[in-house]
Amino acid sequence: MSFFDEKIVLVTGGTGSFGKKFISTVLREHKPAKVIIYSRDELKQHEMRESGFNSPLLRYFIGDVRDRERLERALKGVDIVVHAAALKQVPACEYNPMEAIKTNINGTSNVIEASIDTGVKRVLALSTDKAVNPVNLYGATKLAAEKLVVQSNAYAGSTITRLSCVRYGNVVGSRGSVVPVFLNQRERGTITITDERMTRFWITLDQGVHFVMNCIEQMQGGEVFVPKIPSMKITDLATAVAPDTNIDVIGIRPGEKLHEVLISEDEARTTIELDHMYVVQPAEALWFGRTWEHQGKSLPHGFRYASNTNMEWLSIEDLKKIIEPIENGHVYA
Repeated sequence: MSFFDEKIVLVTGGTGSFGKKFISTVLREHKPAKVIIYSRDELKQHEMRESGFNSPLLRYFIGDVRDRERLERALKGVDIVVHAAALKQVPACEYNPMEAIKTNINGTSNVIEASIDTGVKRVLALSTDKAVNPVNLYGATKLAAEKLVVQSNAYAGSTITRLSCVRYGNVVGSRGSVVPVFLNQRERGTITITDERMTRFWITLDQGVHFVMNCIEQMQGGEVFVPKIPSMKITDLATAVAPDTNIDVIGIRPGEKLHEVLISEDEARTTIELDHMYVVQPAEALWFGRTWEHQGKSLPHGFRYASNTNMEWLSIEDLKKIIEPIENGHVYA
């Protein structure tokens, strides 16, 4: 039996890019007892069902992470929670700051408390590189959400609930990704980038989903899991998408970074390196999540995992292969 066999799994934000890929992968590769799609948009749930997500193992549950009572109802009997619901569009979060706080921070708090109160065994929350040294409100809310998840293990210590996070970079082709934007701009003859020096971490949706699944199996509670993933130059991506198209440099936008960071120098002091990932252990060793140091190696003083100093890079040819399915219409809606 696999870890997910006979388990009841709930995915918040289950109609999003990650949620749909995660759910289809769990159903294809494992034998869960039930998978609950928890989201607030009835139209997206209807469209998801009509697009083929109609397995008898699926349950569509309308609810908002802002609503703790509804969460408690949905979480009864659930074994595993994957918390993917968030407001993630940077400009929208900047213009609607209280809404971002209500969903990304208060909503995460509700997921945590409802999970502990209903006896969920494992909660894994999705975070982002923008939570490290945040320069915009979205990143700040995700940093707060990370802290809530990690530190809430202190409350959960006497229960069966364990809570951890995964943190990774930009997902190729997901909703809001730059690749579909570039493909649309290519049709108009000009691609816009904000700065020619910009670099980003890059991960495919399939890689992200399998990383999350592996982390759910291995988590002890309190860790932040970071995959080892390649970087790419934004100019190389533009060339891969449209080699003969004009590039217009429009200047960096408010809340945007030149380079992304997945592990800061301060976090590196409690981070352990394994073959395919880093594990940021909780700074406080009051409960659990600190036994990883016996499974990997410590990082050197001053280590910083940043997109511009990464050891692994995607070439233009690599990028062409990655974006080919998106060009052919296989975009993650």
